[in-house]
Amino acid sequence: MAKAKVAKRPTRDEFVLEEIGNQLSEAKQENSEIVLTVWGKDEQVRGQIVLMDPRTGRVHIQSNEVTTKVPFMDIMRVDYPRD
Repeated sequence: MAKAKVAKRPTRDEFVLEEIGNQLSEAKQENSEIVLTVWGKDEQVRGQIVLMDPRTGRVHIQSNEVTTKVPFMDIMRVDYPRD
């Protein structure tokens, strides 16, 4: 039985990754609510950063008492909510 072909994550250069890291750090320091566009997910992830775990490479986002763990390398874009 053949495996279903999964699209590869787009590659980004070090400047894009650094900018995303800076945006995440700033949002954590200011306790800002953010909206993340995540590769492989249809819906955006929205909430506040509660932990950026360097050991696992995951960003923990909390919204309504639910924590979502997003791999840093899967974050494609960081936005601020417009409502």
